[in-house]
Amino acid sequence: MEGDSTNTNLDAAIESLLNVEKQMRLAGDVAGTRKAVIDIVELCYKAGAWKTLNDQIVLLSKRRGQLKQAITAMVQKAMDYIDLTLDIDTRIELIKTLSSVSAGKIYVEIERARLIKRLAKIKEEQGQIDEAADLMQEVAVETFGSMAKTEKIAFILDQVRLCLDRQDYVRAQILSRKISTRVFEADPLKEKKKQKEGDNIVQDAPADIPSLLELKRIYYELMIRYYMHNNDYLEICRCYKAIYDIPAIKEDPTKWIPILRKICWYLVLAPHDPMQSSLLNATLEDKNLTEIPNFRLLLKQLVTMEVIQWTTLWEFAKHEYENEKNLLGGALGAKAAEDLKLRIIEHNILVVSKYYSRITLKRLADLLCLSLQEAEKHLSDMVNSKSLIAKIDRPMGVVSFQTAQDCNGTLNSWATNLEKLLDLVEKSCHQIHKETMIHKAVLKA
Repeated sequence: MEGDSTNTNLDAAIESLLNVEKQMRLAGDVAGTRKAVIDIVELCYKAGAWKTLNDQIVLLSKRRGQLKQAITAMVQKAMDYIDLTLDIDTRIELIKTLSSVSAGKIYVEIERARLIKRLAKIKEEQGQIDEAADLMQEVAVETFGSMAKTEKIAFILDQVRLCLDRQDYVRAQILSRKISTRVFEADPLKEKKKQKEGDNIVQDAPADIPSLLELKRIYYELMIRYYMHNNDYLEICRCYKAIYDIPAIKEDPTKWIPILRKICWYLVLAPHDPMQSSLLNATLEDKNLTEIPNFRLLLKQLVTMEVIQWTTLWEFAKHEYENEKNLLGGALGAKAAEDLKLRIIEHNILVVSKYYSRITLKRLADLLCLSLQEAEKHLSDMVNSKSLIAKIDRPMGVVSFQTAQDCNGTLNSWATNLEKLLDLVEKSCHQIHKETMIHKAVLKA
């Protein structure tokens, strides 16, 4: 009986407030309508009537000519009560109600994005990764003009993380491209000034949103996860390089030493190309590399144009490799060991091509410490990947590293040679003429 009377009193109080809200709304009184709507929401919360609260939120949002300010105030007020719900089912129901009310309304788009993020977090905690990822992908925060930049980035990073968790690598890459890396280089103080001068009022990010530099670290860590899937060693190395350049990391040796080790490892594992070569030389110039001398020696060997003996190198690097393998939780696995051997073979073939214009396959195989078939296979792979220009005469067993010139190239080389010859003739004539003049002058004297 007592419960029935409480419900009757609540219904009567809500009915009275709904009449007030109607009068204010029809009169176009924004402040009055907003107050009436908030009072109804507060009344339901204080009575602990969560179902009634959900019903009233839907009812108020659908009332004819409802003011935008009133809906915004109602959604924001009800959002404060999400964490105060009694159980998880009530919380989910309230979030879903607020989400459906704010759907398609541009003036509460930020509130809807935050609601979806909360719901996705609950689903993720319940182990429903696919559902959480699908929920997050519904929201395109990059189009929200009034959302803070850091909040946008944090939201997209959550979308990427959930896609990686469900192993949807294609969608993860598409979403990651929504974030330009130049954003992380921006000066936050200048950005704030720009925001104040602009027409759109940009809301401040919530307190739980990380700073821009922290978001930069999270972004590159997620990209490392993506590139790990493809074994793209050079891109992994570039991601670690970006993390290494964060001031907070560079100031703390306990943080930058493990990252610099990873940069060195992935540089060694990356296939030879101009970008890898540039990064290799830049890393060697880093003064911090003196703290890890073994890695400095390893990189130095790759830069030096000398043949590297695989067995000697493996004995030298095996201990460091095992340490890194354990630290990374198996990220450097058996595949990495195979790739390391392959990179050393490629380095050795490039060294041989620098010193020889022609070499027998047998001699090449001896220099590489491989069988004839293996040497030919690795050489063919490098020619196919355009890392090297070479021709194999299989009947003769000879490899030619000379580049075949086209007609224009041959003519240009002839023209250059002729020009050099004529310069020499001209200089010789000048010297002869000079000597003749001096000799004549001496005879006259």
